[in-house]
Amino acid sequence: MAAISNVQVTISLAELGLDDEELQTEVENLLPQLKEVDGVEDADLVAVENAPKGTKSISGFVWGLLKAQVNASNIKSLFKFLSDRFGNKPIKLVVEAPDGRKINLEADSLEKFEIAFQKAQDFLNNKSNS
Repeated sequence: MAAISNVQVTISLAELGLDDEELQTEVENLLPQLKEVDGVEDADLVAVENAPKGTKSISGFVWGLLKAQVNASNIKSLFKFLSDRFGNKPIKLVVEAPDGRKINLEADSLEKFEIAFQKAQDFLNNKSNS
């Protein structure tokens, strides 16, 4: 039986239009909930050394960014959680496959979350993507 691989998902809440303090509060509220989602093996703030260029940071972590290690066979639970929580708000996601390939996704409606989930599934199931 093949081992189930984990994928890394980076979640950016920076597009929510919140000031830095509100953004940090949102991230701190979301983190423990994210850890409880089925299939999420681990979740944490994004450390400054792993930050994309141009992002703001505080105390060694990036404002508005979270990362989660998700069981690839259960990524739908993460997308369901995010669409329930942010269904009408803009967020950005980066899904990184176990082989290092990445896909950038954005959603700001329930329909776009469904499309983003389908793109993530197709990406993870098709190893020839770049």
